[in-house]
Amino acid sequence: MADRQELRGSNLEKDPDDWTTGTEPMTAAQASYLKTLSDQVSESFDDELTKAEASKRIEELQQRTGRGQP
Repeated sequence: MADRQELRGSNLEKDPDDWTTGTEPMTAAQASYLKTLSDQVSESFDDELTKAEASKRIEELQQRTGRGQP
């Protein structure tokens, strides 16, 4: 398995604002995880987010909850 350093410059590091599909509705997986995170911090869940918006929100909530940390 590639380590993080090998993945630099790949799509894993691409800014969500630059995604070609970023304006599409969030995926079911994003919605499910975002709902979990939103519930954990007692904030409302917005089911109208785009893929890019959901990705940013997930990252924000992961930092606040400590989830997704290596």
